Amino acid sequence: MDNQEIYRRLQDVFDAVFMEPVVVTPTLTAKEVEEWDSLIHVSLVLAVESEFGVRFRVGEVESAKNVGDLVDLIAKRCAA
Repeated sequence: MDNQEIYRRLQDVFDAVFMEPVVVTPTLTAKEVEEWDSLIHVSLVLAVESEFGVRFRVGEVESAKNVGDLVDLIAKRCAA
């Protein structure tokens, strides 16, 4: 799966999790989305794991600084 496909599917996840529209970009961070709090973050991680059929290790998602880092993590997990 290439990054373009990951971004497309990730946009679908964001659309399902957030009430307000959020445009997924590589540089997007939680600080830029008013609705993105700790509860939404957990929901988002669970939705991403479900969408991509992956499981993240403790601390992996927290180390991602932006959506681009998350996409790299998803690609790594999908390739494993």
